[in-house]
Amino acid sequence: MNPKVAIILINYKDYANRFLTECRDSLRAQTYPADSFAVYIVDNATSDKSRQYLAECYPEAKVIPRPDGNYSAGNNTGINAARQDGMTLFAIANMDTRFEPDWLAELVKGVLSAPDIGIAQSKLLLYPQNDDERKDPLINSLGNVQHYLGFGYTSGYRQKVSACVNIGEISSISGYASGCALIVKDELLKKIGDYNEDFYMYHDDVELSWRAKLAGYKIVLAPRSAVFHKYEFNRSVRMYYYMERNRYMVLFNFYRWRTILLLLPILFIMELGVAGFSVLRGGFITKLRVYGYYLKPGSWWRIFRARRAVARFRQVTDKQVLSTMSGRLDFSEVNNWVLENLGNPICELYFYLIKKIIVW
Repeated sequence: MNPKVAIILINYKDYANRFLTECRDSLRAQTYPADSFAVYIVDNATSDKSRQYLAECYPEAKVIPRPDGNYSAGNNTGINAARQDGMTLFAIANMDTRFEPDWLAELVKGVLSAPDIGIAQSKLLLYPQNDDERKDPLINSLGNVQHYLGFGYTSGYRQKVSACVNIGEISSISGYASGCALIVKDELLKKIGDYNEDFYMYHDDVELSWRAKLAGYKIVLAPRSAVFHKYEFNRSVRMYYYMERNRYMVLFNFYRWRTILLLLPILFIMELGVAGFSVLRGGFITKLRVYGYYLKPGSWWRIFRARRAVARFRQVTDKQVLSTMSGRLDFSEVNNWVLENLGNPICELYFYLIKKIIVW
């Protein structure tokens, strides 16, 4: 018998108008048995107009309205509705995608290939812009890299599929699974909890994967589960705020306090660089808002609450977690001389040294 799978899509403002038709058509073409999966669309920042459009465009999907734009809470809304329907696997996917016919079947195969696998990610391909890219697509992500200071970036970005060897079989992701298209076992979520709604949006995939690793679960790439992603690099103020705020939140939520103490010097150096970059790019006011968030007592109450929850299921040490991380930053969209020639050498040296010190 095939496991029951919930496919959870989040609509936000005009996303459905822009992306849902092609996404819907590719889901209707899945080879996974139609009676073994259901589509749940969470209408974030819902309106009468958006609800009507979703019902008309995708009548077989279950549409769930929500009043705000909290992406993490939206995923939890979809997960909880799917649980009530008896679903045991949750495929979280972006709407700006086109799924290959075997996408879901191969993703399910990946996450069920071993009992200690908790999350599987699809092979993410950039949506082709010309004939050459249609013949030989470019990689969006083969699993994401986790930097020890909380940053994350894609692996294999813009490489040609033909140039990528050894990606035909299910393989381990040492960093984290991209939230663009992943599947997670309900068994895992019942142990570690659902999405952390304090994150609101961005870095939610980093946070979920880190918790899974702390609980002793593995994350894998299911390379035969292919998705074309209409990826757009976003430099918005809103994105910058949540990326920076949540970058620190994962560190405070998951590292042991003594690890954080050891990281303070390099965090300070990195902060000087990030703050300086924000001044040059006109984002310093947003950076000040991030500092303001951590001056609020309520923010620390939420961090301590998260740390207590992690302590109940934690099976993995900081030393083990650090072994899955990188000391180098490689942002393909940002070509920065200072980062490449100053920031990365310092970060990599510091990372090498603390890995020698940390035994807990």
